[in-house]
Amino acid sequence: MDLTSEQQMIQETVREFVDNEVTENVDEADETQQFPEEVWDGLADLDLTGLTVPEEYGGFDADEVTYSIVNEELARGHLAVATALSVHGLATSCIRQFGTQEQQDEWLSEMVEGRPVGAFALSEPHAGSNPAEMTTEARKEGDEYVINGKKQWITNGKRSGVVILFAKTDSDDPNTVTQFLVPKDVDGLEVGKKEDKLGLRASDTTTLIFDDVRIPAENRLTEVGDGLKAAFSILTGGRIAIASQAVGVAQAALDDAVDYANDREQFDQPIIEHQAIAHKLADMQTDVQAARLLTRDAARKNEDDVHPKSASMAKYFASETAVDVANEAVQVHGGYGYTKDFDVERYYRDAKITTIYEGTSEIQKKVIARHLKE
Repeated sequence: MDLTSEQQMIQETVREFVDNEVTENVDEADETQQFPEEVWDGLADLDLTGLTVPEEYGGFDADEVTYSIVNEELARGHLAVATALSVHGLATSCIRQFGTQEQQDEWLSEMVEGRPVGAFALSEPHAGSNPAEMTTEARKEGDEYVINGKKQWITNGKRSGVVILFAKTDSDDPNTVTQFLVPKDVDGLEVGKKEDKLGLRASDTTTLIFDDVRIPAENRLTEVGDGLKAAFSILTGGRIAIASQAVGVAQAALDDAVDYANDREQFDQPIIEHQAIAHKLADMQTDVQAARLLTRDAARKNEDDVHPKSASMAKYFASETAVDVANEAVQVHGGYGYTKDFDVERYYRDAKITTIYEGTSEIQKKVIARHLKE
């Protein structure tokens, strides 16, 4: 699928930024579990923190394919950075799609500049794959909502300045899930445990605890009960972003494996000359390209209308491909691939999360199968 000249230019710009700025301190960020804020500032300078925001607010107003390209290129360099940006994009998209004119005027221009960072709070300790089971409640009291509950797995949880929150207006009624805009500095909102993860270690993943948090009633984004419908609409695009990130990780692992196979010699020749390794690399290349094409197809379809089946197909296939390709890249490196001296070790750890967040592979297959019955 050919890219337009503008999309090619954006791809080249992001690729250059990744090669010159993002990859420089990836290992340190992974080791210290600290998000590279200087990289975030660089994304803001490129207007990428306003990727999904209309031009009237200074944003990029990118189409779905461009959004996919940016996610792929960033993930090729550092998945934690791509994840932080895509979640920020979920937040800006919610404000853009469901916010009032006043809400958009108040928040979008600043978020385009990179601060405040956006977070997306849907999952809970006992409500992951089925968000209808959430227990967080936003109870209406006069001209305010009073929020109580706990959210988990929140990317940008600590570093965010605004949270897109999903809560029930009646904790006993699953049909009352509603979307709210919550400034991070409100009284009663506490950042809880920061997760110590297998991969994606520089990503800021925390719990958020709401203890009698009060927000104005005008901070409600959707009509009461429309929250889940809004979440699933936004997450369709989010799943394409994760598919794109998975392709980026897989491409990075493939590139490193090819370079290593050309340089490493055994039995008096580069190991790429051995059929076992050559065929392994051929399979990896084919799978990466297939995942990319499936993802680009989903992005194009989603430009015209919400297309859950295509998004789920892309996310399922691309994320499983990322895990398989990263695994094979470690194998190509042999014992060296199991050490932190080579990046394939990090790709292997990072790739796994793409099969889990924003809907597990099992959930994606459920979505695909459901649409086959229609």
